[in-house]
Amino acid sequence: MQVKILERQENTLRFYVSGLDHQIANGIRRIMMSEVPVMAIDDVIVVENSSTLRDEMIAHRLGFVPLKTDLSSYVNRELCDCKSDLGCSKCSVTLTLESEAVDQVRNVYSSELKSSDPEIVPVSGDIPIVRLAIGQKIRLEAYARLGIGKEHAKWQPTSASTYKYASLIKLDSERCDSCKKCIKECSKGILRLEGKKITIVDDDKCDMCNMCVESCPKMP
Repeated sequence: MQVKILERQENTLRFYVSGLDHQIANGIRRIMMSEVPVMAIDDVIVVENSSTLRDEMIAHRLGFVPLKTDLSSYVNRELCDCKSDLGCSKCSVTLTLESEAVDQVRNVYSSELKSSDPEIVPVSGDIPIVRLAIGQKIRLEAYARLGIGKEHAKWQPTSASTYKYASLIKLDSERCDSCKKCIKECSKGILRLEGKKITIVDDDKCDMCNMCVESCPKMP
């Protein structure tokens, strides 16, 4: 099996895999979603909540705030020596939230969560948690721990994990007269005219719509 990284960004990863059956590829996809441990808020202690949302709803929303994870610094709570329901510094991270709407209605966002570990913070600070009317206040403590997606969806490390068949495109240079009809029909822009020849660029973007084949007057 060979793996080639095609694109790697902060929140996305695209790679090409060869030398395996599609059943194995699907198995890798499922493992990425359900077997990779990540941090997520699991316990919430609400000290004060005068908002319109119940404590259980806020705890539910906090559980689905994705957190950055450092697997080298924490162990699974079930394997930790502390045997505590809320965990310890080896298996748990504490996040606190204290917010109040003083003179205007405001939204409380994930950026207001203060973590005991600067490495374990929300992936995005723009996730809304609750909306407070004037005079309303919320104060709580949340405890995050390691878990896997098979246990609960909030521990899924990916929001989407998909695969598709790789395309294999071949051009018959002896029969092709470079009429450019296939270039015009290709919505992904993977065909290009260089000099007098049509060449293939970024064939991994091909979605196999077959429009290039249907537009070719040479009946390929």
